[in-house]
Amino acid sequence: MPELTYPEVGATRDGRLPAGYHHLRHRVRLPDGAFPAAADAVLGWRLHRAAGVVMRTDAPRAAAGVRATPGLGVGPLRIWGPTEVVWTVDEPDRAGFGYGTLPGHPEVGEEAFLVTRTADGVWFEVTAFSRPAHWYVRAAGPAARAVQRAYAWWLGRTLRRLCGRQ
Repeated sequence: MPELTYPEVGATRDGRLPAGYHHLRHRVRLPDGAFPAAADAVLGWRLHRAAGVVMRTDAPRAAAGVRATPGLGVGPLRIWGPTEVVWTVDEPDRAGFGYGTLPGHPEVGEEAFLVTRTADGVWFEVTAFSRPAHWYVRAAGPAARAVQRAYAWWLGRTLRRLCGRQ
């Protein structure tokens, strides 16, 4: 079985992102009372699918060791990114997971999707560290990072919409 492509496995769990990578942190407030629906959407892949991502997974919910291959794009232009879930949390006020890249992913690193319920509201966070793994990502330069930021923003917007339909 393929190994993860980076040594800092689990770094998105505590938020201390390693040097030598591009870092991403995106946080958006969700509607009050949205925690249960948001947690289920994140852990059950519904968020990604509702955002237009084709998700090939070997389990219906995120759990450590589960393989997930998101596909971004359309038809023959779709880019697949093999990953493995490296951590999950499913607690009364925190739910989400982090997945790391496997060989064949266009980048090297880890990305986490976390919903939290605090005294100041319900929040969705995307945290990531990554660097190019293939020439075409390196060639894209800042545009590749802009796509990652836009993707995090789109996930936040999609989750807000999903939570509004409770």
